Amino acid sequence: MDERSKYINDALIRIYNNILWIEEKELKKSRFRDLTIKEMHAINAISMYDHMTASEVAKKLHLTPGTLTSTVDRLVKKGYVERIRSLDDRRVIRLGLTKKGRLMYRAHDAFHRKMVEGFLKDISTEQMKIVEKAIRNLEDFLNKNS
Repeated sequence: MDERSKYINDALIRIYNNILWIEEKELKKSRFRDLTIKEMHAINAISMYDHMTASEVAKKLHLTPGTLTSTVDRLVKKGYVERIRSLDDRRVIRLGLTKKGRLMYRAHDAFHRKMVEGFLKDISTEQMKIVEKAIRNLEDFLNKNS
């Protein structure tokens, strides 16, 4: 690996670890300190308006349905998530956020918006195109290997 590639690799690792560390630190200081990082990311995957099935959320998070069920059970008990029975097919259960869950979602989203604003600060339109292309390349690689 050449020096530039090594720097980028090391920087990506540092960035990933720092994001998780900051999220965990802020979570512990917040009114949502009863959540784990994994539960917070499950809330994010469930999203504000898309009432997805547990299988869809599990796939999005790369979790087994059983693991997601345990997580959802805890989130329901803590008051962040609700199970919504489909009106069309009573066998289908979708996941939705409660008021408390939506509040957590917005707080997490605000953190990510600020992070992206800081990342893109003072970036020209041409540089932005290069960053977008690099991120798409990384996403494509990760999607092929997940």
